[in-house]
Amino acid sequence: QVRLVESGGGLVQPGGSLRLSCVASEKIFSFHAMGWYRQGPGKQRELVATITRGGSTNYADSVKGRFTISRDSAENTVYLQMNSLKPEDTAVYYCGVRRSVLTDFGSWGQGTQVTVSS
Repeated sequence: QVRLVESGGGLVQPGGSLRLSCVASEKIFSFHAMGWYRQGPGKQRELVATITRGGSTNYADSVKGRFTISRDSAENTVYLQMNSLKPEDTAVYYCGVRRSVLTDFGSWGQGTQVTVSS
């Protein structure tokens, strides 16, 4: 079972930026894809951004143009750069892996809290 450790969350004012990190205990190229999801207060977990082994990325409409997912395979780390943050981005952000095209995202980390407030 892969272990994922997220970090980088915090309190930021609207319009600010944060960079989240997710360190995996296995080589990230062993997975079909990795992704960031979030769960806001009283909401279901939702997709934020994903990146495949081949480098293809996918974003939720609500974050397109503001968030960027990237990776460092040497460090087994996936990042989420978040710019122009809005109060509605407030959530616990989770990192997950998708081992193959036949499986869904899972193996969630403990999450990191992002709070956007003035």
